[in-house]
Amino acid sequence: MSPSDHAPPSPVTADDLGHAVRLAVGVLREVPPHAWDGRAGSLEWTCWETVEHLADDLFSYAAQLGPSTPPLDGLVPFAWERRRAAGPANAVHADRAAGPAGLLQMLEACGALLVAMVRVTPPAVRAHHGFGASDAEGFAAMGIVETLVHTHDLAEGLDLDWEPPADLCARVLNRLFPDAPRDTAPWPTLLWATGRAELPGRPRLTSWRWYGAPRADAGPPRP
Repeated sequence: MSPSDHAPPSPVTADDLGHAVRLAVGVLREVPPHAWDGRAGSLEWTCWETVEHLADDLFSYAAQLGPSTPPLDGLVPFAWERRRAAGPANAVHADRAAGPAGLLQMLEACGALLVAMVRVTPPAVRAHHGFGASDAEGFAAMGIVETLVHTHDLAEGLDLDWEPPADLCARVLNRLFPDAPRDTAPWPTLLWATGRAELPGRPRLTSWRWYGAPRADAGPPRP
């Protein structure tokens, strides 16, 4: 049976996000201690910086949903800064003295913040994102995509096994990537949709985006 023969995926949930973060942390515990300052796969960032960036994504998504009236015209104004010129600009950074265990604890904590905000935010609430004002489900899906693909970046560079569940990938593809093919396996399709792999007959993307706005707000998917 091909992926297109299945029923449409169910909505993305806070439980999905929590599951993705737990899976990622489990794999990242296998990173050798000496590897954290090496490059994360094809990224310009180090492995340490990539996990900090992922934690910062989860933190900032939670923060967008946090105010009593979430912003629709910009980000909650935290101060983002780079620790080195080519590194990511983050609002949160891990204490290097705490080592890799502390870094992964920070990732877990930021993931838990977003999980909690997704659970308590009413479905009608919208908050700003550069790829479309989104609801709690959308921010959960964005957090999952960030978690899955950045763990891929790390695992690829360190030769670690990483293949997240197909149903989880299918749900975030359905929520955020209306243009992605539905007749290919979900995990390779998500890698293609985020510019990280080719698909048969579809070259690797040199630019990409997701569509965060709920479908009811954005209208039907483009043909």
